[in-house]
Amino acid sequence: MTGTSPKPGNLDTFPKLLAENARLRGDKPASREKDYGIWQTWTWAEVADEIRALACGLAALGVRRGDKVAICGDNRPHLYWSITAAQVLGAVPVPVYQDSVPEEMQYIYEHAEAKYAVVENQEQVDKLLEIKDRAPVLQHIIYKFPRGMRHYDQPFLSLLDDVQKRGRAFDAENPDFYDNAVGESGGSDIAIMLYTSGTTGRPKGVMLSFDNLIITGRNGAIRENLTEDEDMLAYLPMAWIGDNIFSVAQSYVTGFCVSCPESSDTVLEDLREIGPTYFFAPPRIYESLLTTVMIRIEDAARIKQFMFHYFMDVAGRVGMDILDGKPISLTDRALYWLGNILVYAPLKNVLGLSKVRTSYTAGEAIGPDIFTFYRSMGLNLKQMYASTEASVFITVHPDGEVRPDTSGTPAIDVEVRIEDDGEVMFRSPGVFQAYYKNDEETKATKTDDGWVHTGDAGYLDHDNHLHIIDRSKDVGKLNDGTLFAPKFIENKLKFFPHIKEAVAFGHERDYVAAFINIDLESVGNWAERRNLAYMGYTDLAGQETVYELILDCVAKVNRDLAADEKLGGSQIHRFLILHKELDADDGELTRTRKVRRKHVSEKYAELIQALYSDDDHCAIEAEVTFEDGRTDTITADLKICEAPLAAAVAKAAAE
Repeated sequence: MTGTSPKPGNLDTFPKLLAENARLRGDKPASREKDYGIWQTWTWAEVADEIRALACGLAALGVRRGDKVAICGDNRPHLYWSITAAQVLGAVPVPVYQDSVPEEMQYIYEHAEAKYAVVENQEQVDKLLEIKDRAPVLQHIIYKFPRGMRHYDQPFLSLLDDVQKRGRAFDAENPDFYDNAVGESGGSDIAIMLYTSGTTGRPKGVMLSFDNLIITGRNGAIRENLTEDEDMLAYLPMAWIGDNIFSVAQSYVTGFCVSCPESSDTVLEDLREIGPTYFFAPPRIYESLLTTVMIRIEDAARIKQFMFHYFMDVAGRVGMDILDGKPISLTDRALYWLGNILVYAPLKNVLGLSKVRTSYTAGEAIGPDIFTFYRSMGLNLKQMYASTEASVFITVHPDGEVRPDTSGTPAIDVEVRIEDDGEVMFRSPGVFQAYYKNDEETKATKTDDGWVHTGDAGYLDHDNHLHIIDRSKDVGKLNDGTLFAPKFIENKLKFFPHIKEAVAFGHERDYVAAFINIDLESVGNWAERRNLAYMGYTDLAGQETVYELILDCVAKVNRDLAADEKLGGSQIHRFLILHKELDADDGELTRTRKVRRKHVSEKYAELIQALYSDDDHCAIEAEVTFEDGRTDTITADLKICEAPLAAAVAKAAAE
């Protein structure tokens, strides 16, 4: 049963859009999931039936308008359906990052006052059982997969299939309930509550209305000419605003199909099988893909290495012009055509990006070199400037005006202005309603006339393209007055496949210094090809040859910085390779992989002090947290390396 379709023009909630999609394209694919190597597909009519049963089941359990329903797990169709089912009842879904440790979950469950939870499996149930005594509002937990839970007999646990069975019985007894519930909500009602990553403090609950999500999603679809024939792979956290726009809002608005991978370990394989036409990934994904490519090239035969580098040089010279439809010489066009046959097309096919028509990146700035690499081989990659408080879209590259040094022009119906102090502000239909239970932060972030403070420093150029320099609070100056933009420097470092993460320091200091995390896969592969033995990350990171490898990367970054008029004085003087990877479980990163600078600075204050001294080593002892909650202590004696400055290198060459 799909219920009565709402009248066109009144499609202002996801449940109403669901009914319309079931009416217009009921037999077209809406959701896919790979299970045990086989893709299962649900049509829009089948999805509507599943959601109807689940919504009625939730109602039978006691879910009422205004209740908070937490959703947690990997990307699964049933979890996406749970979001819409809660919205049918006027409840507010609250997606939670699935890799959160119990303490992080406890804060969100307590703060959101979540009465119900729909989770994926035993792992998530166990986390909730651990914190349930500290989250007294939580009444009922629903789980999808029963594996390993045969002996779980708590009365507040229910299998999702059983809830749906109960819902179908409830629906039969109350045939008007579902359609009446759908009609009770409107565009101005709260559709979802998403928590910020908590880079600078406790995560804040961002309340977004149906209008925020639907209008913004529709405007984005209009700008990119999205249709019901797009294919999207949903693999990013459901608790992140981007996934809720790309995998939910735009799917409901246009009617395209969203596919869920079998697991996080099979994403690349599933990406190749699905062949998405519309793709989003944060910079770390593109960095990871590039690392995989470079590792394979280093392992390839010499002729293949030569061919790759030769044709990538051709692509770097003319690829972006070809993608933007600009004129180039016949010779270059012929070389690029040959490079596409031999290198670019096979490479995109291996990465699963052959069919991509539009690809986005956002979350934080992507390194210009990485951005250029992908566009030069024909991937229509665009950078956008986005935030949870904007329902994603603030600025995005328009076709024909894609530049690696900008975040594009304002999206449809979005206004952007720059304050006197350089802060970027915006106003749009996607502007959030408020922070949950935090009027003070709401007033500090959103003005009475709807303008939002981003906290980012930037400027608009003569083409109305937005340039983001860095977080306003992070941009500083060295003691000699040189501009210090840490994220800009860090992104240049992370272009190299051997460097996974970097943290730069320099504000109110005499020079720039940096922490570096090596990429264990990339450097490990490099070490194995040289028969270098190591016993794990800490051992590998401390080896002299690895320091020489990273020193070469830092030297190249310094040469790039030297060519920048504003940042030439912020070259990296000293660095060290950290003894452990920065980890969200240790509080050093957010769940969206952003560095918590304040926490890192406080935790490793001794190392920072050593970087700004004459010491060439520094002993460190640090506690690490494993996935199962166990802790251990790592001790190491870290080498501090002097980096060559571009001016010094030039002088030496002249001599």
